[in-house]
Amino acid sequence: MSAKPGDDVVLSDLQIALMRVLWARGESSTAEVAEVLARERGIKHTTVATMLMRLEKRGVVALRRDARQVYYQARVSESEVRRSMVSELLGSLFGGDARALVSHLVDEAEIVPGDLEALRQRLARGGPDHG
Repeated sequence: MSAKPGDDVVLSDLQIALMRVLWARGESSTAEVAEVLARERGIKHTTVATMLMRLEKRGVVALRRDARQVYYQARVSESEVRRSMVSELLGSLFGGDARALVSHLVDEAEIVPGDLEALRQRLARGGPDHG
């Protein structure tokens, strides 16, 4: 099984932390990823190795062997994962209604007036702001 463009890629919090290491560093050995996650979250090397193997089976990361060392590289971008996970959230909690999601964020004070003006300007331009 391999993640393809357009596939939904929904990850756990810990998987996202692992992927952020790969997104930031590019190709990294299991030991390099484990070192970062041990420092940031106290995660053991064996747990990281297992997670990387599972993500490779899903097609989320690519594996390369060099002698006895194993290296991994992200096969999906952070924006692809973000899009998949927001789509999943939108569908499961808000019945696919983006307005209900935005309304919830406004009601819960997650979006403040300055954010609303920036959102209005972005919508007026007709799409996402990539800058």
